[in-house]
Amino acid sequence: MKFLSIYKCAKPEGIPPTQQEMEDMGALVEESTKAGVLLAAEGCLPSAMGARVRLTGGKFTVTDGPFTESKEIVGGFALMEVESKDKAVEFIKRFLKLAGDGECEIRQIYGD
Repeated sequence: MKFLSIYKCAKPEGIPPTQQEMEDMGALVEESTKAGVLLAAEGCLPSAMGARVRLTGGKFTVTDGPFTESKEIVGGFALMEVESKDKAVEFIKRFLKLAGDGECEIRQIYGD
């Protein structure tokens, strides 16, 4: 089964990870990729460089960043292939231990 995890960081936006955090995360990514669990993962640039596009009643609204609600800002994503939702939760717990405070929403991908 494939799952998408959407990461929302509790840290203020724009604070880069430390060298040690980058090394620890790199080790997890390498291990998980070799094991066939992690298919793709990327972090996002600050919301100031992004936009939100909304369609309401046939009209589009485009709002440029930065976005004020930090709990709503996506900091990155991971696409994983595991046997169950429980295994996806297990992997995300390992990720969050390295990433620090925050939240990941896990959603199964259609067809799997």
